[in-house]
Amino acid sequence: MHFPPSSTDPLTLTQIVSQLLAEKQISKQNADALIQTPKGQKQANQHPIETISDAQLKLESGKPLNLNFLVQWLADWSKQDLFQIDPLKIDSQKISGVMSFAFAQRHQILAVEIHTDEVVIASAQPFINAWESDLKHVLKKDIRRVLVNPEDLRKFTIEFYELAHSVNKAGIESDQSYTQNFEQMLELGSQSNPDANDQHIVNIVDWLLQYAFDQRASDIHIEPRRDIAQVRFRIDGVLHNVYEFPAKVGIAVTSRFKILGRLNVAEKRKPQDGRIKTRNKLEKEIELRLSTLPTAFGEKLVMRVFDPEVLQCSFSDLGFSSEDLRRWETMTKQPNGIILVTGPTGSGKTTTLYSTLRDLATSEVNVSTIEDPIEMVEPAFNQMQIQHAIDLDFATGIKALMRQDPDIIMIGEIRDLETAEMATQAALTGHLVLSTLHTNDAPSAITRLMELGIPPYLIRATVLGVMAQRLVRTLCPSCKAPVKIDQEDWQMITKPWTTPLPANAHKPVGCLECRNTGYRGRAGVYEIMPLSEPIKEQIHENGQVSDIRKQAIKEGMHSLRLSGANKIANGQTTIDEVLRVTPISLQT
Repeated sequence: MHFPPSSTDPLTLTQIVSQLLAEKQISKQNADALIQTPKGQKQANQHPIETISDAQLKLESGKPLNLNFLVQWLADWSKQDLFQIDPLKIDSQKISGVMSFAFAQRHQILAVEIHTDEVVIASAQPFINAWESDLKHVLKKDIRRVLVNPEDLRKFTIEFYELAHSVNKAGIESDQSYTQNFEQMLELGSQSNPDANDQHIVNIVDWLLQYAFDQRASDIHIEPRRDIAQVRFRIDGVLHNVYEFPAKVGIAVTSRFKILGRLNVAEKRKPQDGRIKTRNKLEKEIELRLSTLPTAFGEKLVMRVFDPEVLQCSFSDLGFSSEDLRRWETMTKQPNGIILVTGPTGSGKTTTLYSTLRDLATSEVNVSTIEDPIEMVEPAFNQMQIQHAIDLDFATGIKALMRQDPDIIMIGEIRDLETAEMATQAALTGHLVLSTLHTNDAPSAITRLMELGIPPYLIRATVLGVMAQRLVRTLCPSCKAPVKIDQEDWQMITKPWTTPLPANAHKPVGCLECRNTGYRGRAGVYEIMPLSEPIKEQIHENGQVSDIRKQAIKEGMHSLRLSGANKIANGQTTIDEVLRVTPISLQT
């Protein structure tokens, strides 16, 4: 195998094409075409393997000659490990301290890991080593070389250094004092605090939002600690550490978000709510709901990211099976009654309700909602927000909506007897009411209403059905692998039903697409219980939730776990994931 003789000059297109041809990866005809690529088609800072990838040719094996193949091939040729840069796992503040931005740009390298005795340096030019001795002398550590995608190298070098520069310029050293800390220490003469409108803070906020959108985060947490402010993203239901700012920078970033969300920046002692509407790189509108909370070390900020496209999702995209959809539409197509969606916070109840309302909101009906707060603004609905300061609660809001000639009413949540009574009153007077409850499963919603004080006869007269739901992470389609499931493990999911072992089960593996988690995206598992006459007979003062559940199962209701089992059998998720979101107490 021929290695380029130079350790100081970058690889050329001719060298790479010649090596590919020598290994019989490409044909002579394709090799000639690549070498004769017009200069106008080559960008000045483009790596030769990018030029080859842009040609969209095929290998001799018939597979596409794309950048993924070429990066792996170059790693094999140079005998260097291929490294995938995961920005969630890199501390850009430490990385940028290894070398200057000018040095990194000049030699086209980037530090990606820092260990006690070595530093991992990534590059896309594996044979250039002129910089190694200088860097090793300065760092006084060994250097381990890895190869990365040249596109990633350019992108993340700029992102990491720009972010670190903004943090350094905006911040004070993290050991200095800051306000709203219960352990605050006064330091005389220290008057410098970053301004929320400072350009560096603006840059940090813009980066944070775009980063969250790129990573498909559903929530952004900015949490003050004693000396730092920690940033975490919730991705596919799991929180990931993203960054740590100096404490004062964290305060300024929080203040910047409060300004954008039209909150009272001066008020740090009590919780506040707000919202921001912005766009991502693709010019798609994104809405964020802000919530602040005073804590021992300052103000914590949580932003929930709402993608309006979720309203456009079909029910199959949400995870409904054909049987689930038939049962759900049987309830939602009724002219009046109450439909309840139950589950814990973050189980997708709001998305299900919005998608359902969007489906029901034709020009012939009036759809009105009362929410606390309004999750997503939707032009097809008439949305009202709870205002506790002026005593506008759910019950009062429902009374007002009843005089607005509604056909369909969505109540954000039934929390108390007064709201439950108004919901049943609305259903009795000919309206379709959709709402949420916090219960573990569908049958428990009936006993929950009775605990609130609704008489059993009113429940029988008004409730059309209940749906419990959870969200399970779905396997990454790019890397999932087939797996055989043990009979005992399968029985944990499917009991008391007897179902054969699935032939299409898969397990998580991990790749660049899913940040090596093995999962990408989430889907719902559903337990849908329409209230039939036999089930209504179980609803009385001495009724037991176990009797309601047994009757519902007899009529074909699938438990949350059995719904999850169907997704396991279809290769969409795993046993561990279903067990994680559906407690064993729900199994019958």
